[in-house]
Amino acid sequence: MEINRQNINKIMMEYYVKPDKDYGQNFLVEPDICQKIVDLLDIKENEKILEVGPGIGSLTHFLHQSSGDISVVDIDARMIDFLKEKYKKGITFINEDIRKLDVSHFDKIIGNLPYNITTETITYLLLNARHASRLVIMCQSEAFPHFNDVEGKEYGPASVLLHLLGDCHKKFTVKPGSFYPVPKCQSTVFVIDINPSSNFDEAGKVYLLAKQLFLNRRKTIYNNLSQYLKNKDKSTSILQECHIAPNTRPEQISPEKFLQIYRAI
Repeated sequence: MEINRQNINKIMMEYYVKPDKDYGQNFLVEPDICQKIVDLLDIKENEKILEVGPGIGSLTHFLHQSSGDISVVDIDARMIDFLKEKYKKGITFINEDIRKLDVSHFDKIIGNLPYNITTETITYLLLNARHASRLVIMCQSEAFPHFNDVEGKEYGPASVLLHLLGDCHKKFTVKPGSFYPVPKCQSTVFVIDINPSSNFDEAGKVYLLAKQLFLNRRKTIYNNLSQYLKNKDKSTSILQECHIAPNTRPEQISPEKFLQIYRAI
């Protein structure tokens, strides 16, 4: 069932599926935008597709029309029950926290993510959806730099992980008025393409290292590394080997350099 401005109020009143603030729910009510987002997945026949946080099915409607093998996961049982009633067949419904779901067998993943779990969810998918070739994500625009930037104050471990595994591309911005209820910020739709030759085990270990080295962003990489290794001489040797100045700060170090540090350790 297509979700739009004309039927959103009727649906909520008839089925008691009002958005829950605790889950950060905002329903997209622009079908053209929904179709555009789903098209970014470039679904091939029989590909296993996972939708994260479908809500009342703004994207689900268009996924159901595709040739993919569709599954949707939502922690909110109300939404799953509603969608089960609307889609009698052709979709697998999962009432679960995405951060606890086995995502290893999905080919592509799509989702409109609430801000409070955006970073955690994308990191979980990158670490565990090892068969996925593409992720299409919509999140609050202020969260996007956490994954796209490779330097500066918004840059961090999640971006290190992403760029070791693949590439991130911003596609377009969605205005607040396209949602119900209307949020206080814009949303960004972006695509993550995973390199099939990526070393997931190594990237995961580099990510854990980066988390430690980013703990004190104001300190130099030498101080952070020395604290992590508990060995100043070894830290100096590693930075020399990686051609990194000891007064460099973590936000100035590229994902590739974090990989070099990990391998040197």
